[in-house]
Amino acid sequence: MRGLKDKVALVTGAGSGIGKSIALRLAEEGMHVGILDIDEGASEAVVAEIKKAGGTADHQKCDITDFDNVTTAVAAIEGRIGPTWLLVNNAGWDRPMPFLKTEPDFWRKVVDINYLGPLHMTRAVAPGMVERNGGRIVFIASDAGRVGSSGEVVYSGCKGATIAFAKALSREVSRKNVLLNCVCPGPTNTPAMDAFVGTGEEGQKIRDAMVRGVPLGRIGEPEDYPGLVAFFASDDASFMTGQTISVSGGLTMHG
Repeated sequence: MRGLKDKVALVTGAGSGIGKSIALRLAEEGMHVGILDIDEGASEAVVAEIKKAGGTADHQKCDITDFDNVTTAVAAIEGRIGPTWLLVNNAGWDRPMPFLKTEPDFWRKVVDINYLGPLHMTRAVAPGMVERNGGRIVFIASDAGRVGSSGEVVYSGCKGATIAFAKALSREVSRKNVLLNCVCPGPTNTPAMDAFVGTGEEGQKIRDAMVRGVPLGRIGEPEDYPGLVAFFASDDASFMTGQTISVSGGLTMHG
């Protein structure tokens, strides 16, 4: 992709799954990648993998639900690798449960991680982008936020809110060349998916049902998404902002 080499990218939740794949791809594109994750061991392993492949990376422990912690973490890692060009709001969490069986403590955890977390990160990073007159913010949202998902009611609401937030903020900062876009994965083969559907025979039945609903005949892999993230960060996407694109094997089609 054009215009990525030697620029700085911060990726939340990059210790595993989709976030890890995004971090690896951005490093391949020549970006200096900052791994922000609450799991320091996982972050260190990703940084080591990037460096072994000849890339540049660093990591910082970060709890995206705590705004003070976020601002401290962002300042620390930017102090080491430079000002952020690209922020990828990837970190997320959910547990499948019918809404009528959930309680406020569960709602708050889902909202804190999936909605307030990206807001905290964006608020910490965007002012610098505006001051420098350039930057990109990509939200890893979800098709659950576009069409809803049974058993993920609060999560779906958070992802829908994230999409609306990205559109609204993109209007406020576009004249400063700060562009915001959303990538919406469909069901994806990640550790989070394993935790979500479970393992064994029952978990496999759920996975099989997911596959039957996807026109391309499979669920996603973490490697299916980094290319679009790199595109949004690149000069090739310099006339795109406020957009939401599904990457779901045709499961969700918008036009």
